[in-house]
Amino acid sequence: MCPDRNTIKNNYNLITILGPTAVGKTRLAALIANRINAEIISADSRQVYKGMDIGTGKDLQDYFVNNHAVNYHLIDIAEPTEEYNLFRFVNDFQNAFNKINSVNRIPILCGGTGLYLNAIIRNYSLKESPPDKELQNLLRSLPTEELKERLFKLNPALHNTTDLLDKERLIRAIEIAGTSDKSVTQLNINSLVIGVKLERSIIKERITNRLKLRFENGMIDEVKKLAESGLSFEKLNFFGLEYRYIGLYLQGQLSYDEMFEKLNYAIHNFAKRQMTWFRKMEKEGVNINWIDGADLEKALRIIQEKFYPLV
Repeated sequence: MCPDRNTIKNNYNLITILGPTAVGKTRLAALIANRINAEIISADSRQVYKGMDIGTGKDLQDYFVNNHAVNYHLIDIAEPTEEYNLFRFVNDFQNAFNKINSVNRIPILCGGTGLYLNAIIRNYSLKESPPDKELQNLLRSLPTEELKERLFKLNPALHNTTDLLDKERLIRAIEIAGTSDKSVTQLNINSLVIGVKLERSIIKERITNRLKLRFENGMIDEVKKLAESGLSFEKLNFFGLEYRYIGLYLQGQLSYDEMFEKLNYAIHNFAKRQMTWFRKMEKEGVNINWIDGADLEKALRIIQEKFYPLV
């Protein structure tokens, strides 16, 4: 049953389910959506890409609950050759959010990409910046440290520190920061945020077991197929984690054992960085209602207490 909008508390217009990788966010969101007749908007920077299924952990079976398919948005909407960025995500989110509201359902934002989540929950105002090839070529000739200095001068309150880790991302961030003409409309989002957490040792065990399963299910073949379709190893490296390390393995730069060990370690660190990002969000004023594990009943109690009475 769809909730009566007149009963919604605190003027909330969105539920957000966030947390690090391997804690069961997607399945929890689907169970909640099935219970309250909601739809899910994915906040995953890699699941937007077609053909990148196993490595990004799309696990589309998670969206089926009691033989009912829960509607999801922003998965498989871009080609791996395209540039997909924060500006495009916010626009796509807005379209999905409006579509869900138009059928009188509750939108649930679910994912682990901190930048995307933060942009929606904290109502970022973003600039649109078409690529400038001439500027890009000029910036490529500069050392990384000088690029960092330029970026911080343009944007002292830098949100996405991952831009500092890659020269091409630095260049693109400088382009965007230097644009002043067009901004995306703010969404006026007021979200109830539920965070899923687990003990770090449990997350590490889950990551390792899940990684083994993904290899058994053909993750190497998936990356090989992407490379054979014309996607460069440089682009695969840009996508990070599974695509970066399997790409190195396919190029003969790592043995299988080296690749697995390095990738497993990198995903463990990624989960740790995700939690650091979420703690930073809390310090900046985002109220995250944490639950231990993907506990449906606890999540529903929070929704009933703070969002609206469940029937």
